[in-house]
Amino acid sequence: MAPGIYSRCHTNILILKMNTPCFQNFIDGQWCDSSDGKIFENRNPANWNELLGTFPLSTKEDVNRAANAALEAFRDWRLVPAPERGDIMRRAGEIMLRRKNEIAEIMTREMGKPLTETKGDVQEGIDTAFYCATEGRRMFGINTPSELRNKLNLSFRVPIGVCGLITPWNFPMAIPTWNIFPGLVAGNTFVFKPAEDTPWTANVLVEILIEAGLPKGCLNLVHGAGDVVGTAITEHPLIRAISFTGSNATGAIVAQSCGILTKHVCLEMGGKNAQIVMEDADLDLAIEGVLWGAFGTTGQRCTATSRLILHEKIHDEMIARLVERASKLRLGNGLDATTDVGPIINEKQRKNIERYVKIGKEEGAKCILGGKIAEGRAGSTDLRDGWFFQPTIFTGVTPQMRIAKEEIFGPVLSVLACRSLEEAIEINNSVIYGLSSSIYTQDINRAMIAARDLEAGITYINAATIGAEAHMPFGGVKATGNGHREGGWAVFDFYTEWKSVYIDYSGKLQRAQIDNA
Repeated sequence: MAPGIYSRCHTNILILKMNTPCFQNFIDGQWCDSSDGKIFENRNPANWNELLGTFPLSTKEDVNRAANAALEAFRDWRLVPAPERGDIMRRAGEIMLRRKNEIAEIMTREMGKPLTETKGDVQEGIDTAFYCATEGRRMFGINTPSELRNKLNLSFRVPIGVCGLITPWNFPMAIPTWNIFPGLVAGNTFVFKPAEDTPWTANVLVEILIEAGLPKGCLNLVHGAGDVVGTAITEHPLIRAISFTGSNATGAIVAQSCGILTKHVCLEMGGKNAQIVMEDADLDLAIEGVLWGAFGTTGQRCTATSRLILHEKIHDEMIARLVERASKLRLGNGLDATTDVGPIINEKQRKNIERYVKIGKEEGAKCILGGKIAEGRAGSTDLRDGWFFQPTIFTGVTPQMRIAKEEIFGPVLSVLACRSLEEAIEINNSVIYGLSSSIYTQDINRAMIAARDLEAGITYINAATIGAEAHMPFGGVKATGNGHREGGWAVFDFYTEWKSVYIDYSGKLQRAQIDNA
């Protein structure tokens, strides 16, 4: 049995965890354990000694029960008027607003980022709830004239059915709500598997939707390992659409499975986002942007600034000022109001960051800040109790280096030099990813060229690579995704299918193109 995984029937474990909350799955309107009784631990990455609770290590059978419950609920839910479905999302948003501080504290305890950031995560869920509530009245179809007399052509959106949702740990409220709220408003039902690192926030989201009046079976929560629960969701014959956010390696497996089974699939995967700073830029503003973009959420965002492309004329000045500011960032527990940078999510990810720092040095890049596990104390936090890593900056990086091409997912910034806008754009586009991008310049012409030519789903002008808004499409190009978008009106394109209806009131057989020949 793997470390951190226990059976409820083990007497010693039960005694050990007597005072620890034991959370459950939510299937067909009921809270329940996994079918075989196994559980896993949820711990605080800022203090690994703090056990937050245990959660079901679910099985394929649990997923099967959830899928059947979702299908049964779909039969009635699809007939509920979309504005009425939207009203439930509005009520959910109101509950989230009331519980915002509580939810943020839970999220900080289980994934580490500072309270200011987790409050923003909750606010994104609130914004999405209110936005989707209004879209329940705006699910427009397209009606066009018929080419024949006494005939009417209509088209409208219909729900897909049961949808599977597999989400990551870094935005445990925002990303699930990006999918669940519009998907429910569109008339679908869900089987939801959150990341093992952030299961508590998922339970809170389910509680909120129950309180908001969501009928049983419409949302089913199944905790557990990705290779068991995630695979079972992806391969289940009753689940007709899959939304996955995570690594490219896992996303490729999900896409392959969905392709074989002819399922709808939305993939949000890696990023290697760059902030370009031209010689005419406001350097004070550019420094604020890269500090936030590279080290916000400890660099653990798919939109994080992991590359900084500097024009050679301002390169040295920018580096000197950036290092001075970054060296003053305060690490610590996200519940501490003085903390700027929280922990890495877990030991495995921190080891991966250590590995990339070693690779960068071996490739010939110069580590001018950080590059090590953070130790010592920060306020009341003993950094040795958590998975902390120093904010790290490499200079002398070339586009061919692995630290310039591969996603690290941590507080590691690679700095590259350029001589022109054209070279900066070429460097930006040289990676396989295309999620977010940024340029700092005072020249509107340069800004417009960058907006046109940067290969990315998102481009910011004089702003960091992070900061997407809930009512705008979110997603990337190239290896970042498969063309679908979350957020805004675009997400409804994924969670609905088009149906065309022809109404012929001519009283005779009309054969379309044959009669018009």
